[in-house]
Amino acid sequence: MKNLALHWKIIIGLTLGIIYSFISSALGWNQFTINWIDPFGTIFIRILKFIAVPLVLFSIISGISTLPDPSKLGRMGAKTLVAYLVTTVAAVSIGLLLVNLWKPGEHLADESRVKNRLKYEMWVKNTAGVEILDGKNFLADPAYAHLLGTAEQELSKDAPDEKVTTKMKSAEGMKGSSPLQFLVDFVPENIFAALADGKLMLQVIFFGIFFGLVLTQIPKESAEPVIKLISGINDAFLKMVEMVMNAAPYFVFALMAGVIAKMADTPAEVLEIFKGLASYSIALVVGLGIMIFVVYPLILISFVKKLSYFSFFKRIAPAQFLAFSTSSSAATLPVTMECVRDNLGVSKNVTNFVLPIGATVNMDGTSLYQAVAVVFMAQMHMVDLDLAQQLTIVLTATLASIGSAAVPSAGLVMMVVVLQSVGLNPAWIAIIFPVDRILDMCRTIVNVTGDATVSTLIASSENELSLPEEFGLGK
Repeated sequence: MKNLALHWKIIIGLTLGIIYSFISSALGWNQFTINWIDPFGTIFIRILKFIAVPLVLFSIISGISTLPDPSKLGRMGAKTLVAYLVTTVAAVSIGLLLVNLWKPGEHLADESRVKNRLKYEMWVKNTAGVEILDGKNFLADPAYAHLLGTAEQELSKDAPDEKVTTKMKSAEGMKGSSPLQFLVDFVPENIFAALADGKLMLQVIFFGIFFGLVLTQIPKESAEPVIKLISGINDAFLKMVEMVMNAAPYFVFALMAGVIAKMADTPAEVLEIFKGLASYSIALVVGLGIMIFVVYPLILISFVKKLSYFSFFKRIAPAQFLAFSTSSSAATLPVTMECVRDNLGVSKNVTNFVLPIGATVNMDGTSLYQAVAVVFMAQMHMVDLDLAQQLTIVLTATLASIGSAAVPSAGLVMMVVVLQSVGLNPAWIAIIFPVDRILDMCRTIVNVTGDATVSTLIASSENELSLPEEFGLGK
């Protein structure tokens, strides 16, 4: 076991966690698992999160303040944002193509879909400022009159629960704001408040960039002690990551066992989690798989000739498996940085600048999921979305993904915004709750793989890529 590569140890931890969850639910140990095993998974995520924010801050300051040519920063920043935007639009487009070809929402029984359609039209009737999108009127059709009573009863039972209401309130706070609100939100009122709140990572990045630039503008004798101090602190946080990762397989076991124990009480329910909403899940997982195994490697192999297909995955595997188990690109960030720097040979300057931005603004998996989920829910309710409405989804999902916090299930809040943008019922997010946690794990892998891909591309374009023959975390 000692000489086994870290990613294999993490895979073993994940697998044992899933196997244990079946045994635990069969023997009635779930409460024991939640009380005595799950806390170690929570501790693991907390450690990674408390490392992530200061690591982002000190990495950015260190990277920018030591740039030999500060003018390089603007060029690198423009390349980074364009690359992230291109991959996000590609992800949404792949999602829409798949969901329109596979049509997962049409795999339900016809009667169920008609009842869903009737409920949708009743909701439109009772909601101000909303119109039926495709102009059809099932409520007036005598062929469906016998289903009206059932549909009305089901609609009254479908009142948003506490979980859905919370997401809708969060989304409501985003509506009616200025088009330039995202720029306002980018600037912190209080840097200590931004550091304390993991959801304000963009503000931490802004402060880091500003502080790093200022260090390049003041006299060298004043800047040098500060740069050395920040570099030392940054190294200390990186050492923390290394120490925590030595125990990652055990923490990942606890994390998986705890997550599943909270979601299911019997082996049958555990199976339901993995097969529930199967057609939607298949469409989404295929889309995410295309991004991970086709789009990103093709981009890299086209521009970085020395890097082979399988070598790329071997070098970033620890970050990918950790992303799956934590469902958080922010919590995975310290490990992603170590993989990209030590295994892929991306320079410290590029790693420290590109990856923290990516963990905040690059949400390819989230945007793909929003596109698939919205069209899937429309199909379930027999609502035909035209090309213009689907392009609205592309635009809104792309912009919403930039604002998604890099924490588990943050995409659900953005999903409400996307649903509202095309005039659909935001309470529909409850439909995908049963499988959202598992699928969230999958789409976080896409986000992290996209970050690693873009940082490698930027490093290659700036001649700051030196692919090592042997690499740290993969040993």
